[in-house]
Amino acid sequence: MNITGNTVFIPGSTSGIGLALARELQAKGNTVIVGGRRTELLARIAAENPGLDTVRIDTTDPASIAAAAKEVLAKHPDLNVLVPMAGIMRVEDWHRPESFVDSAEATVTTNVLGPIRLIAAFVEHLQTRPDATILTVSSGLAFAPLKATPSYNASKAAIHMLSESLRLQLADTSVKVVELEPPSVRTALLPGQEESEFAMPLDAFVSEVMELLETQPDATEIQVENVKFLRHGEARGDYHHVVATLNAADPHGK
Repeated sequence: MNITGNTVFIPGSTSGIGLALARELQAKGNTVIVGGRRTELLARIAAENPGLDTVRIDTTDPASIAAAAKEVLAKHPDLNVLVPMAGIMRVEDWHRPESFVDSAEATVTTNVLGPIRLIAAFVEHLQTRPDATILTVSSGLAFAPLKATPSYNASKAAIHMLSESLRLQLADTSVKVVELEPPSVRTALLPGQEESEFAMPLDAFVSEVMELLETQPDATEIQVENVKFLRHGEARGDYHHVVATLNAADPHGK
């Protein structure tokens, strides 16, 4: 995707990677709309970041997605980039169904149904733009599982294959599908992850992502160096070593 001159909607970007990416994209000359559930937090973000637009959206609620899409497109008819960012990650113990079923269902609703519904709400509009991008967000754990987070791993694997499939289907349109594959990053995705020595500093991650977007405009997958160990284990032939190393070393893998 081009790094400047876009109008970008990032639902689920009131903190962490999403908010950092929104700020960097705005600094590069893009119009950016931040989406989130908490109106007071959105108001604070708008006050602290002049020029960032905000819209309330709950990506677990189809009616909220429809209302937000209508609002965004009315205010920003030149919207050409969608980044479905919202996601949750929870530790689960699958020995006991009562300990994981609610968590698993919430994870799938947020991490899989959310992006599907968001893309459905915007894909027809995006096809009217001469240069449009859907930037999906999967994870290194789409390619190597962290034992503690089965539903998160599965949800991000689903996003990877959804991205691959949409890229094929939309190849006859103006819409590019690009997949961002974060490693573990110092955010509040899991308790303690912001202090994890195994996680990549947020500023360093976003800086490298921006550089990759700028220098590799035709890339279909955005992979910082830290995620390649997870992403390419099968291709290298050391997948089992990758899985063992991940689960021995990093309780907060993303």
